[in-house]
Amino acid sequence: MIRYAYIIPLLPLLAFFVNIAVGKRLPRKGDWVSIAAIGAGLAMSIAIFFEVFRIHDPNFKYHVVYPWLDIGGRFVVKAGILVDNITAVMLVVVTGVSTLVHIFSVGYMHGDPRYSRFFAYLSIFSFSMLGLVLAESFFFIYIFWELVGLASYLLIGFWFEKKSAADACKKAFIVNRVGDFGFLIGFLILFASTGVLGYDEVFQGIREGKVAGTLLTLAGIGIFCGAIGKSAQFPLHVWLPDAMEGPTPVSALIHAATMVAAGVYLVGRVYPIFTPDAFLVIAYIGLLTLFISATIALTSRDIKKVLAYSTCSQLGFMIMGLGVGGFTAGLLHLTTHAAFKACLFLGSGSVIHAVHSQDIFEMGGLWKKMKITAATFIIATLAIAGVPGFSGFYSKDMILAAALEFGMRHPQHMIIFVVTLFTAGMTAFYMFRLVILTFFGKPRDHHKYDHAHESPPNMWVPLVVLATLSFAFWFKTPLAEKGWFEVMVPKPASAVVTAAAVPTHPAGDPKSVHDAAHRGVLPAGDPKGDHDAHLAHKAHTIAMYSSVGVAGLGILLAFGIYMLGWVDPDKVAAKYPRLHDFLVNKWYFDELYEATAVNGTKALSRALGWFDLHVVDGLVNLCAQMGVWASSLIGKFDNAVVDGAVNGVATVTIESGSFIRRFQTGKLHHYVFILAGGVLIIYLVKAF
Repeated sequence: MIRYAYIIPLLPLLAFFVNIAVGKRLPRKGDWVSIAAIGAGLAMSIAIFFEVFRIHDPNFKYHVVYPWLDIGGRFVVKAGILVDNITAVMLVVVTGVSTLVHIFSVGYMHGDPRYSRFFAYLSIFSFSMLGLVLAESFFFIYIFWELVGLASYLLIGFWFEKKSAADACKKAFIVNRVGDFGFLIGFLILFASTGVLGYDEVFQGIREGKVAGTLLTLAGIGIFCGAIGKSAQFPLHVWLPDAMEGPTPVSALIHAATMVAAGVYLVGRVYPIFTPDAFLVIAYIGLLTLFISATIALTSRDIKKVLAYSTCSQLGFMIMGLGVGGFTAGLLHLTTHAAFKACLFLGSGSVIHAVHSQDIFEMGGLWKKMKITAATFIIATLAIAGVPGFSGFYSKDMILAAALEFGMRHPQHMIIFVVTLFTAGMTAFYMFRLVILTFFGKPRDHHKYDHAHESPPNMWVPLVVLATLSFAFWFKTPLAEKGWFEVMVPKPASAVVTAAAVPTHPAGDPKSVHDAAHRGVLPAGDPKGDHDAHLAHKAHTIAMYSSVGVAGLGILLAFGIYMLGWVDPDKVAAKYPRLHDFLVNKWYFDELYEATAVNGTKALSRALGWFDLHVVDGLVNLCAQMGVWASSLIGKFDNAVVDGAVNGVATVTIESGSFIRRFQTGKLHHYVFILAGGVLIIYLVKAF
């Protein structure tokens, strides 16, 4: 089945063409075409996953390429696919979430005038994301990267008649272009240095020293800029909450396992190219993102925007985990997050579908009316909060352990673990705040409550499936030392230094031990290696108990404040109005960008417009006027001199002809008289 992996993205591409062309004329407006295509892709993805899983080789790789563009034999671009363990997992994640979103959309989008077009857009989005996952080179991942951006633009702005939706899709597209420009620069640096495009070829070029040092760091940071845009990392995180203007199934698709996951997947895919300095940048960008987004979610009233900022924060966890060396942890959290965050977004769609509102302060008591939605939503919330027994605890615990281990090795960076742990507590708090205000307590809007009802089966069945996948046993059994994901997706060797490289730090220095272990030069049973393993075990133990503690504290505070009334949130907001306004206004990032980037761009455009009108057009108009003046002078010279001379010759000729014509009368006696006169004159002249 692995050799047929290329068919998986082609199925939704075919569905896109069918629905965009004749979808309106098909039964059920063609929704079954898209569902069948992505469902078949899911079946093939599961088959490939189990085939790879049975091989049980962490280094498994199926790599097929064909020449695609040959420029005189000097430069050849190859097209192909790469299937390894990461690809096998991501195929299941993308097709699984996408299939459930397609099914959920049947109920949610029922009656929409552009129903068939919506499913066509879902299909082209799925094609783009699956192509990105299967790409085997920087060239093709960049192509599919841009296609994902285009498809997300179409989906976010699907209800384009709403100004907010039209603005949101433009904002997402433009902000992502900023990050993509950095991606392009990084990709071109690697290509210019190595002359190749394939992942393995580039990695080998780096090992051979074709690009190193600061240039390699800049290339890595440039490529990471693409992840900053797609995965909504600071400072390009501002587009993601606005993307909530799209239909809720789009929010689930973009925020769970697809578009925002692309950035994390990119960092994991090209992990060997990053230098220690680049990793440090990645870690701190992730740290800022997870903290800033979590603080904003604390005060948000919109159910979808709480989840959007939660997504930003969780993506920050993943990026930070990758930056501190937790490769497996970051990608595992990407996988677990896909299920419970899709469940949360689709659950919010079920709630919005029932009460026709997104304001959680207009809800309350919905547990009695929507038991299935509430139960699945709570399960997903327990997972994202990091409660033991749920998938989020397993993956988040690994990230915290990686951050703590990094802090132990580099005490100057211990703040990464401290802030991450504190944010894990905030996550539990704001997510249970959302649950309590939505499903528990008394109804705050009785009209909406009275009309609330459970969603139809085609909406709640995907919720049940996703909630079931939010338990930890899918990834690790309690008795197992390691989960299957840890075995299948180990940390790859760095391409930055060769295995024979000698550590530059003094013997016994913790950084020397870390570098040596990272490079793979420690022999089995070496005391330093044992110390390394002991440090990792110690960090994991501390992180596990700490994460459980802060999650429990966050949940307790949420119930104490919003259920038991220990503290009145309104009084706290009134006591600290500046802080409250600061968080409500999302740290004023939008206002800052409006005042700087947006207004700066407008001012620059006005200045360029003035320059164009007065300088460029002025020069053009001056040249034109000078041409007019010159042509006027030339015209006068032509009329007065040239035409005068020509007319003068003509006048002389005419006058002389007229004069001579007088002697040509045609009468014989005149000619005889003139001849006689002439003879007389000649005689007289000779006589005298």
